[in-house]
Amino acid sequence: MEVHKKGQLHRAFSIFVFNNQGQVMLQQRAKSKYHSGGKWSNTCCSHPRDGESLEQAIHRRLQDEMGFDCDLEEKTAIIYQVKLDHGLTEHEYLHVYKGRFDGQPKLNPEEADDYKWLTLEELNKDIEKQPEIYSEWLKIIIKEHLNSITDSLRLRSLFLRWMS
Repeated sequence: MEVHKKGQLHRAFSIFVFNNQGQVMLQQRAKSKYHSGGKWSNTCCSHPRDGESLEQAIHRRLQDEMGFDCDLEEKTAIIYQVKLDHGLTEHEYLHVYKGRFDGQPKLNPEEADDYKWLTLEELNKDIEKQPEIYSEWLKIIIKEHLNSITDSLRLRSLFLRWMS
């Protein structure tokens, strides 16, 4: 909490989980979260604990927040800084991971109120239409770093829509 109050640079991660239809799973952050409560965000995001590797942290938090685990691959790392609600600042060295899962999550109500699957096209359109309902880091990643995480998934999504 202190690094968020002071706006200090710290390590974090964001996970984007896609299904076989090329849709990304979004979570609606629990309204009780210490910042960005009720906003839609990527599948999972958090910080490693002291002494915990990123590999351990990503699987622990995906299981804690969404009630499942899957193989995850780091796609990129970025640094960003943005002001949040409650006088907090995110200043993160953010590792961005991608995974694949086709089941139904078991949401931890302390972490997430809801989830939904969207195509990247639907997500982009909705962010433009109502940006206030999305987390700041999700908007940054989608706007500036989408190609780093999607690779062939975007092409697959476009192909599947064209075939239907």
